[in-house]
Amino acid sequence: MKKLALIIVVLFLGTAGLDAQQLGTGIGNKAPELVGTSPDGKTIKLSDTKGKVVLLDFWAGWCPPCRRENPNVVKAYNHYKDKKFTVGKGFVVFNVSLDRTADQWKAAIKQDKLDWPYHISDLGGWNSKLAAIYRIRSVPSNFLLDENGVIIAKDLRGPALEAALDKYLK
Repeated sequence: MKKLALIIVVLFLGTAGLDAQQLGTGIGNKAPELVGTSPDGKTIKLSDTKGKVVLLDFWAGWCPPCRRENPNVVKAYNHYKDKKFTVGKGFVVFNVSLDRTADQWKAAIKQDKLDWPYHISDLGGWNSKLAAIYRIRSVPSNFLLDENGVIIAKDLRGPALEAALDKYLK
């Protein structure tokens, strides 16, 4: 029995270091998975973006600061989407909306020309389960992820987003 317990402890300790990234929302943490519904009803996962540099962006159509920031995000997306980075191939935005109605959400996506394929929401507003996973208390809020889903920067607005992306260009 003691040998079995020792083997279990050795196996546990030996595998504990295999995933060195701790799950969390701090820089250096592996970003928690998000799974949500797109505006057209499809299921989309954050892990669908693996291999790319990702701006995980929490926003809402009813949020004036979000709407003012969207042109900066669109500009960065259009400039960097096909670039090669030291931490991924290409750049994409993964939007998580805190809207409460699908109409408001879809209208804001169209009006602001948010033309990337990754948009999810649970239409929970401030009670969004998706936002709760990341402890979102204000919008806009964002996280920059590397190709493995590790958070490499946070809360990048205006020129700070492009400066962070430039830092990782090949």
